Amino acid sequence: MNDSQNLDKVFDALANEHRREIIHALGSRPWSISELASLRGLSLPAIHRHIKTLEEADMVARKKIGRTNLLAIRRQPLRGLQDWVRQFHPYWGDDKESLENYADHLSKQQANTEEQE
Repeated sequence: MNDSQNLDKVFDALANEHRREIIHALGSRPWSISELASLRGLSLPAIHRHIKTLEEADMVARKKIGRTNLLAIRRQPLRGLQDWVRQFHPYWGDDKESLENYADHLSKQQANTEEQE
């Protein structure tokens, strides 16, 4: 699977509020599936569906200890997401500011072109 497909899976997984909250909880420590279900007020079948989506995006790791399934966050997919967002860093700031800066750039470019003609 290529980086773009991995990123698509991460975005798909994070498109759901429950899954974002699961990832947020797992960011602090590993949790059992039943703890996550009670934290979110979800049934076990519902939490299992969300966890399956997160596992398919490789965002969580599972370890079984006795009858308890513990989940922990896998940071690598989030690093990929962070890298993708970081590419917009030069453009960050006020939306109007970015548009105004680009419009000024185009105006100067047009003025230079007209001077050269």
